[in-house]
Amino acid sequence: MNLCIHRGTNEIGGTCIELKSGSSRILLDFGMPLVNKLGGGFDFNQYKKLSLPDLINQGILPDVQSAYSEEPEVDGVIISHPHADHYGLMQYLNKKIPIWLGKATHRILELNNIFLYQNNIIMNPKYFEKEVPFTVGDFTITAYWNDHSAFDSYSFLVEAEGKCLFYSGDFRSHGRKAKAYKWFLHNAPENIDYLLIEGTTIGRKQVNPKTEEDIQDELVKLLKRSTSINFIYTSSQNIDRLVTIYKACLISHKTFAVDVYTANVMETISDFAKTPSPLKGFSNLKVMFPYRLTTSLFNRGFDNLANKFSKYKITKEQISQEPSDYVVLVRPSMRIDLEKIQADNGNLIYSMWEGYKDKTSTKEFIDWLKSKNFSVHDIHTSGHADSDTLKELADTLNPKSIIPIHTFNKKEYKNIFSQKIIELDDNVTILL
Repeated sequence: MNLCIHRGTNEIGGTCIELKSGSSRILLDFGMPLVNKLGGGFDFNQYKKLSLPDLINQGILPDVQSAYSEEPEVDGVIISHPHADHYGLMQYLNKKIPIWLGKATHRILELNNIFLYQNNIIMNPKYFEKEVPFTVGDFTITAYWNDHSAFDSYSFLVEAEGKCLFYSGDFRSHGRKAKAYKWFLHNAPENIDYLLIEGTTIGRKQVNPKTEEDIQDELVKLLKRSTSINFIYTSSQNIDRLVTIYKACLISHKTFAVDVYTANVMETISDFAKTPSPLKGFSNLKVMFPYRLTTSLFNRGFDNLANKFSKYKITKEQISQEPSDYVVLVRPSMRIDLEKIQADNGNLIYSMWEGYKDKTSTKEFIDWLKSKNFSVHDIHTSGHADSDTLKELADTLNPKSIIPIHTFNKKEYKNIFSQKIIELDDNVTILL
């Protein structure tokens, strides 16, 4: 079995792993980069007009042989979870290639195509189920459910030619699916030859990560003493955080107001788990209809995605009557709507990775709210495992070798793990 990591040995995001056995070839993830060559935030808008050969030559697209040709020689792409740094460049793959993913992930990607103007249309979806082996060519693959900030996240056991490789995907042990992680520790596969393990937090200052329950407690304390409106800036796809906010609102006797996009995400995921959705009778949950977003949906014929929430609509005028009663999910693109909410001051709860504050749009948005006498509160926890959890997983699997991936600090793996470390560079093929 041959392994080539096309991207991910020296960076977080843009993951693409190729495995070959006999005449079979598979790809694990096909993500968009998070950082550019200078270390700043990656902006695909700068490259989307380039031809496919130019995208490959500039290192934007992985140079995967025949993956883009009319007769692709790739047996399947396996997507670990619905974060763009793990799926975001699929639009360039030949549509004949089967895409293996969870059903919920596919539903989320379909929403992203509409709301985020993405073009990752899957013509040949194949669904796997957790802990049920499936075959792709000569490979036998088993998916294991991960605790991660994205819903429907998985790690994978890949077997071929008598070798066992385990790909961790993105995971943690302090989220709302921590029981899934604990279950795995007691039911982990044995005789692992190679472990590809993410190291997102390696190199950062290590502290005991807050749990979602810790975040909930912090939110409750803030919301209970708040006498003004509360804006919260978080990802619409961080379902753990949305559940945390909803529960904090219930305890604090606040109403959680989300936009139409977030409402659709929550409704989609509620088909797979007992998570809050306006359409399933959850109280204290209302839907805002941002002007630009809603107008775009109607203009493109997606009015049903807005109209189905009309019964639960909350207006800017209604919020303005009693602003302290609401916790409103916000983002920079909603500024035109937020300007119409009458509030002399308030709280902005920032609940995302600190690095996103370096984006111009985010910085300008926060500065604008500060100019309106809003206080900024950072209440967040990572979607990724800390070093102790990484070591715990590695010791449980006890592989013969560990291969760093999804990290900026592969040199530090030897200071964390007791197993043999194989440091690879992108686009280097090795025989396992």
